[in-house]
Amino acid sequence: MEKHTFEMTLLFDFYGDLLTGKQQEYFDLYYNGDLSLSEIAEADGITRQGVRSVLKRGEDTLTDIEEKTGLVRRFGEQGRVVSDIEMLAEAIVTKTAETETRVLAAQIVQNLQSLKD
Repeated sequence: MEKHTFEMTLLFDFYGDLLTGKQQEYFDLYYNGDLSLSEIAEADGITRQGVRSVLKRGEDTLTDIEEKTGLVRRFGEQGRVVSDIEMLAEAIVTKTAETETRVLAAQIVQNLQSLKD
């Protein structure tokens, strides 16, 4: 998946409800439904440029919201930190002889895995 497409899809997942109904519809068709601008335009009875304009305004809105809130960026960072903590806890489970410590580390791993689900 192209980097821009991945980024827009992720932003849409987080902030899509903040777009207009038409922007949401076109975003879904273009990014999730993999329809071309021409296909969307033909189905909606407008020009290809009209579809592109609606998508561009939506992209700009999503990008602006992310720049202001940073939720997607922080979500990614938290996911990486959770994975690192999980890896360290798993190392404690496998490398520690003390039973109580191993049990606690295993519980940490289990809790971290539930965050990922």
